[in-house]
Parts: sequence; structure tokens; C-alpha cells
Amino acid sequence: MAASGSSELINALQALAHERKIDEFYLIERLEESLAKSYERILDLEWDARVTIDRATGKIYVYELVPKGEPDEETGEYAEFEERDVTPNDVSRIAAQNAKGVISSIVREASRQSIYEEFSQRVGDLVTGTVLQGTPDFTIIKIRDGVEAELPHYDLKRNPEERNERPAGERYRHNQRLKTLIIEVRNPGDEDAPRRGEQTRPSIVVSRTHPDLIRRLFEIEVPEIYDGLIEVKSIAREPGARSKVAVVSNESNLDPVGACVGPKGSRVRMVVEELRNERVDVIQWSDDPATYVRNALSPARVSHVDIDEENNYATVVVPDDQLSLAIGKEGQNARLAARLTGWHIDIKSASFAIKPVDEDNMLIDEEKVEDDGLCEYESPDGVRCRNHKRPGSRFCGIHAGFEE
Repeated sequence: MAASGSSELINALQALAHERKIDEFYLIERLEESLAKSYERILDLEWDARVTIDRATGKIYVYELVPKGEPDEETGEYAEFEERDVTPNDVSRIAAQNAKGVISSIVREASRQSIYEEFSQRVGDLVTGTVLQGTPDFTIIKIRDGVEAELPHYDLKRNPEERNERPAGERYRHNQRLKTLIIEVRNPGDEDAPRRGEQTRPSIVVSRTHPDLIRRLFEIEVPEIYDGLIEVKSIAREPGARSKVAVVSNESNLDPVGACVGPKGSRVRMVVEELRNERVDVIQWSDDPATYVRNALSPARVSHVDIDEENNYATVVVPDDQLSLAIGKEGQNARLAARLTGWHIDIKSASFAIKPVDEDNMLIDEEKVEDDGLCEYESPDGVRCRNHKRPGSRFCGIHAGFEE
């Protein structure tokens, strides 16, 4: 009976390893380590135990490691051991009683480690999954059988150490399919790995807010990007609201903006639909800063751009009727253009720009007043913003967040 039980144990281990795609020998080694600790307690051994499982027959042997000679004077540890066979007659029954919980734990850990080894090389990849369940703090997404990912959307005021990777306004339904970007794969062996109740949270963390999500979506919809004929140079994004994407062609006869937009806007429309109608502006990248800034402020028409490379400033003059369009709602267009280009953009209307300025670039007025109508924001370098204030505010639309 013992031999039969041993044989059944090894067959069950082999079947389980095959089903869960776990290395059979790794599973047996971990079971041997766990059983050794169990037998130390069950047999009340004075010294450590070692368990071996015959890979062919499944027969189990238990040895007590009795030290030989004298311990090391510095460490107090023994260098040599004698293995004394202490295998009990009912070794298979005892093993079977302890194996269920041990194997379940090993399988969970091995599965997590296998997932980590596979997906740690895929950070930055786009994956499609199905929504399994949601909590107030995160959504669990099934990538494939046995593989789950976490899309966190914590309240950062209550959990400043966590993250929010869900665009504002997005809510998910059970079994809904989502495209997400892998941004982190946690090592399951990390003692600081976050917990969800008594279960370890999925080691894969995905995002719907990361700018590279747009990059990957365009790679799917625009073959020229995937093939390297068109390059995405920069992305600025306010998730759920609006994004700007700067592209350039590596082929002189290929229009990068037209290729990304597609016939009648078909290609960019697919990206917009996946982003839940987030507006996406595709603009032409240029190595000339003035041209790049001009393009980045699209769809507003720009009359003139002055570049101050020393202070990283771009002063933009637009027609009076284009000022609100250039700045955008709550400064959004100008803010995204600044992020996209890396330049601090100062937007002026044509009628404002032609008025004389003093050495500090402030308005000269016949009746000089304390309030000059300009934004009061100053950069860390002491450079003052030269945009207009918003009505009833001390700041322009771009720096509205600095209100006390």
C-alpha cells in the first residue's frame, strides 16, 4: 500500500506540474523542504531533517542530519553531518496528510514566480484583458487563464503611497474587455509586496493613464509606426480629457500626421474610442523650436514665435480671435503644448503684443498702476509668467492650480 500511495503521490505531482506549467523537479524539491520541517516536528527530532522523494517511484525517505566533529569556533556551526535514516513505517500516510496544504502553497508561490519571470520582461507592453471584479481601490483584470493584473485607482489623499492609474470618469463593468499598459511587475518574493486581505495582490500592475498607452495604441492602428517609418517623438496627456502626440516621418515622401489620422480620421478614431473619447491631437514634430511650438498649439493659428533658448522660453503671438483657442479651456491647450515641447510657452494676443514694454517686459501704461494684469506666477529661477490673469484670479489658466 505504501508503494502504491507513493506512486500515486508522484503521479499527482507530475499531473499538477503539467497543469500549472510548473517545473516538476522544482515542485518536488519544494515539497521535500516543506516535508522536512513537518517531520522534524512530527518525529520530535533533535537535529534537522532532510527528506528525499524518489523521482521514479515516489518513495519517501526521511533522514536526521546528526552533526559530526566539533563546531566552528567563530560561527558555532557544524561542517559535516551523518544522515541517520528515521523514515517511519507510515511515511506515505503522514506525507499525504501534510502534502495538500504544502502543495497548494507551493503551487501558488510557483505560479506567482512563473508569472513574474514571464511578465517582468514585458513592462511597457500593451495587453488586453477582461474585468473580473472591482473594489473602491483597484480593479482586477484577467489577462489569461491563471494570470491576473491590478489596475489601481486609489484615493491618493487617503493612500499617498499608492497610485491611481484610472482616467477620471472611467468605470468598468464585469467581463468588459480593456486594453492596458503593463507598468510594473512586483517580485512575489518581496516581503514588502502589498496584500489584499489575506491574499497577495496580483504582481502585475497595469495603467490606463500612462502616455505610452497612446503610443502602443497607435502602433496597432498605424503600420508605419510599427515598421519604424514614422516615429512618435513626444506625448503629453491629461488622461480622460485630451492628449497631444508629436510624430515625425523617416521617409521624405510620407506625411506622418496624415498617416496617423488615417482616411477620414479612421485610424485616430480607433485610438480615441479605446480611450473613451479622449481627444487626441496629432501634430508634426520639428527640430526647429519655433516651428515645433507653433505646431504644438494647434488648432490655434499662430502669428509669430520668439525663442529665448537661455531661459527656455517661447513667446507666442496669436491673432486676437485665436487667444482663447490657443490657451484652451482652463489653460489645457497651452499646458499640453508646453509639456509636449519642453518649452515654457508665453501666449499673447496681437493687440497686447504691439504695446511697448519696459526692461522687465512689463506693460508700460500712462497711468502706471500696481496691478499690471499679468499672471503672478514666478518660476523657481525667478522668471515671471507673462500670460494674462484669468478674470477674478491672480494667475493665468496654465497656473490656476497655484491659487491659495
